[in-house]
Amino acid sequence: MTSAAIARLALGLVFLYHGLVPKLLFLSPDEVRMIEAHDWPLSTLRIAQVAGAVEIVLALAILLLRRSRWPLWLAAAALLGLLVDVALFAPELLLGAFNPVSTNIAALALCAIALLGERGAHASRPFSSR
Repeated sequence: MTSAAIARLALGLVFLYHGLVPKLLFLSPDEVRMIEAHDWPLSTLRIAQVAGAVEIVLALAILLLRRSRWPLWLAAAALLGLLVDVALFAPELLLGAFNPVSTNIAALALCAIALLGERGAHASRPFSSR
């Protein structure tokens, strides 16, 4: 298994876990704080459920669409966007252990490893459709 494949697998599992455990199975107090910081007129539980489902779909795309790079780019954009969102709306969450800064930077590194590794793999196959 190449480093790009390992990075893709790890990234997919990160999104699968974060979509399933703290949003769908056991709604995390930190997730609640991040959602409620926006003061949306929608149910916090419903927003968490939708966000969790979206993360699981992205995880499946990362894991199953191994020849497509768009799930990796989408994951990178989501990780950056969500990090900025937390910094703007719930900056106190950036101070704790295992905070969005450390987890998102690690996940962004996985995106970069997968994208760079796959770029090299696709370049070595001149008749590839990617």
